[in-house]
Amino acid sequence: MVVVDSSVWIDFFNGKPGRATDTLRELLPRERLLVGDLILCEVLSGFRSEADFDAARQLLAALEYADMVGPEVALAAADNYRALRRKGVTARKMVDVLIASFCVLNQHHLLHHDRDFDAMAAHIGLRTL
Repeated sequence: MVVVDSSVWIDFFNGKPGRATDTLRELLPRERLLVGDLILCEVLSGFRSEADFDAARQLLAALEYADMVGPEVALAAADNYRALRRKGVTARKMVDVLIASFCVLNQHHLLHHDRDFDAMAAHIGLRTL
C-alpha cells in the first residue's frame, strides 16, 4: 500500500510539476493509495475555493482511508522522534513523524516531497518511493 503525503497532494492540486507528482499521476489509476486523517486535514485545510475543496475532497474520498493516530502510533512516533534527535536529526513537524511512524508500523510505502522524510528513511526504516 502507498501513502501519499500532503506535500505531494498539495503540489498535485496546485498543478506543480515534479517527480513526486508525476509518480502520483502514474499510481492513481493502477495502485491502491491510502489517505489518512492527518493528510486529509493538511490537504483540505489549504483550499480557499469551495469548488476546489469539493473536487479535492471527492478525489480523496475515493481512496482507501485509515485513522493514522492512536496509542500505538503515538508511542512509536515519540520513540522515533527521540531516536532521530539522538542521531542529530530534528524533524520540523511532529505530524511528519506521526505519518512516518504509521507507515513503518503498517509496512506502507510513502510517496513524499519533503526532506524530513529522507532522514526518517535513513534512520527509522521508513520505506519511500
